[in-house]
Amino acid sequence: MKIPVDGVQRIEIDVQQLKGIVEQARKASLDEVSCQMLHHVIETIVFLTELIEKKDTTIRDLRRLLSPLSTEKTKKALENAGIEPSQEPGPSAQPEAPGAETATAKPEAEVPKQKRKGHGKNGASAYKGAPKVEIAHTSLKPGDPCPKCEKGKLYAAPQGVLVRVVGQAPLHATVYHIDKLRCNLCQAIFVAEIPKDIGSKKYLETAISMIALLKYSAGFPFYRLGVLQENLQIPLPPATQWDLLAPTAESLKPAWEELIREAAQGEVLYDDDTKMKILSLMKEIALAKRNGASPERTGLFTTGIVAKTREGEHIALFFTGPKHAGENLAEVLSRRDAELSPPILMCDALTRNLPKNLQVILGNCNAHARRRYVSVTPNFPEECRYVLETLGAVYHNDAVTHEQNMTAEQRLHFHKTHSGPLMDELHEWLKTRLGEKKVEPNSGLGEAIRYMLNHWIPLTLFLRQAGAPLDNSIVERALKKVILLRKNSLFYKTQAGARVGDLFMSLIYTCELCGANPFHYLTELQRHTWELSEHPEDWMPWNYRDTMARTGLLLAS
Repeated sequence: MKIPVDGVQRIEIDVQQLKGIVEQARKASLDEVSCQMLHHVIETIVFLTELIEKKDTTIRDLRRLLSPLSTEKTKKALENAGIEPSQEPGPSAQPEAPGAETATAKPEAEVPKQKRKGHGKNGASAYKGAPKVEIAHTSLKPGDPCPKCEKGKLYAAPQGVLVRVVGQAPLHATVYHIDKLRCNLCQAIFVAEIPKDIGSKKYLETAISMIALLKYSAGFPFYRLGVLQENLQIPLPPATQWDLLAPTAESLKPAWEELIREAAQGEVLYDDDTKMKILSLMKEIALAKRNGASPERTGLFTTGIVAKTREGEHIALFFTGPKHAGENLAEVLSRRDAELSPPILMCDALTRNLPKNLQVILGNCNAHARRRYVSVTPNFPEECRYVLETLGAVYHNDAVTHEQNMTAEQRLHFHKTHSGPLMDELHEWLKTRLGEKKVEPNSGLGEAIRYMLNHWIPLTLFLRQAGAPLDNSIVERALKKVILLRKNSLFYKTQAGARVGDLFMSLIYTCELCGANPFHYLTELQRHTWELSEHPEDWMPWNYRDTMARTGLLLAS
């Protein structure tokens, strides 16, 4: 069927017909490489056609899809635009920037750049989770005479180290065959005594911890783990995995509630959203639409919240459902102590990230503002170079404050001294470009400039508020957990499943932020659920080992 569209005929072709064209080309002696290229071109056209038909697809989405940026680094962005980046941090070129001199950051002490860790061999010290086995000499000990010279005396030398890495199924199993004896006269049965350390549970706490880590940290779907275990002849069906995780999540709920309570008292909070699917809610929305109703909410999201406590610990929280980040953050902050001052909130400029009717000190993400210039650098290379390198100098200053372990007040003073002049000149330059109409307001550069000017006050909070961060990157990294899960598992089936995922991801990623072992942490929480329910504040990722050591539980486990 042919449909005329603006003078151009659109031909409706079935996907199977397109695949038939590829087969015809293959039969016509077209080489395999060319056939593969034709196949990929056809798939791309079909995919783009489906994407364009969606009403929420924008030109920017298509541009990012067809011309993705491999990196947002200033050096790479400028090189892609054919510009040689400067070697020193700071703006190297200031087209029509006001003022005769450039205010560049001069750190009080140059910080030597540490060599980035590669992916080579790991020493024995890297295997912190491996069991340690002492191998003593069979015939000699310190103080014995030397068997070679027979004159000297032996003393303890530095130990040798040997590492052996073994492979096994993600979940291992042991089958115990228990002897039974029956009397041939009275038929009494005598069963061999089972060692006490075996226990009565089929699935131990360590097995449940591993399933949770594979699913909610590594993004391993239940069915994929089930297939792997089946191939290794240690079956673990997907339904069994869920039946283990669901009640465990309920028993660990006090730890999650305590994380939320402590996050509410945080000094700095970050929040953001990413899309997520919950099949049961999607079916309810579709049913309501079919019945002629207009659901108030049709979008589904996972909100990521990261809180920095006044003690310096970081807490990660995840909430999945129809609520936006601001609404979820408002529920968290409803548990905040009334006498505490308003927290710093770092987020992008979307209004849905702000909690309503709650006072916060708002900061906006400079990385989001910077990203707008990176995307248009090929079209406006010199202008974007100035902005990117100016922001690069600011980020360099921030790195210096962290390297020198400055306090919040020292960091604020350092930024006022070294980053303040840079940002002031950038602000004047941005206003000049728009005010004197040197940039088309509706162009990509014009939109990037207007975004920065409209949000200049929250973007520069780090110049006025001690402890204010530069960007929202920490919560974007946290949301990668959700994106990985969405990529591999596609969706949650029910709201209950989403809550289980939120709980485990919150506990696991908080462990990662605090440097705790999430496998050990989840295992110990399961073993001490009574103590957890009585005093959850003593069973946080950053203090649970101290609690166990203080109460003697660490030695017992």
